[in-house]
Amino acid sequence: MGMGLKTLQKRLSHLTGNAIRDYRMIEEGDRVMVCLSGGKDSYALLDVLLRLQKRAPVRFELVAVNLDQKQPGFPEHVLPEYLASLGVPYRILEADTYSTVERVIPEGKTKCSLCSRLRRGLLYGAAEEMGCSKIALGHHRDDILETFFLNLFYGGRLAAMPPKLRSNNGRHVVIRPLAYVPEPYLERYAERMAFPIIPCTLCGSQPDLKRQIIKAMLREWGEIEPRRLANIFSALQNVQPSHLADKELYDFINLVGSVQPGEDPVSALETPHGDGFPAAEVLSGVQRHDPQSA
Repeated sequence: MGMGLKTLQKRLSHLTGNAIRDYRMIEEGDRVMVCLSGGKDSYALLDVLLRLQKRAPVRFELVAVNLDQKQPGFPEHVLPEYLASLGVPYRILEADTYSTVERVIPEGKTKCSLCSRLRRGLLYGAAEEMGCSKIALGHHRDDILETFFLNLFYGGRLAAMPPKLRSNNGRHVVIRPLAYVPEPYLERYAERMAFPIIPCTLCGSQPDLKRQIIKAMLREWGEIEPRRLANIFSALQNVQPSHLADKELYDFINLVGSVQPGEDPVSALETPHGDGFPAAEVLSGVQRHDPQSA
């Protein structure tokens, strides 16, 4: 992937713009809260949205929000200085969720779930207080695929991260504008743009996470067959409930054919149903067997 910076910017803008359009993520007059973690994905998200804002067919506002979770050694000055240099409206929330997670989750257990729930609640509250109609997260295509396989392998269900989601209380709309963007694009872009990355020491110290196992698997698949991940993502957009096995999603119970019990199946073909064909056409060249003549 030897794209220059300008080409990479165009590619990111194109993919992000398509996702926003396809799922109607941003509309006229929206006030969008862009959640910044200090990682490469959220930096890229803000950067691309700022570029799209200048030429979008609709007017919308952006406000950047970071949640300072009081992780030891967190460089509090980095994000405010970066956002001030861009001239972007921003707000820094402060909540010691780090201590809560460390206290509640036993050593060696996955901390991400509780951490994300606490973070989500605080961000929802801030969005309501600030009058933000949309909450933009930096999850990309590979995050969505990782979640799909985590649910498939370990949860026994077909589910991923949707590009657009209404919160459980129905008051907030979460959007993922980077849903079409492969992670390697974001890695390269972060290097080229020299974003001031802030590592997460809370979950970064858990190398055995199932997500890391899935991530490695997908990376290997992408190296073996470059189109494989794109094809899997396309499958998430092309679901055929009648060819799965979910009785709640498709009415298998009441699925019946046109041939009734005791009816001669060949005779049934002689009376077209809907777009059916006469038996003479369907059975062209096939000799009908009459048991009486045997």
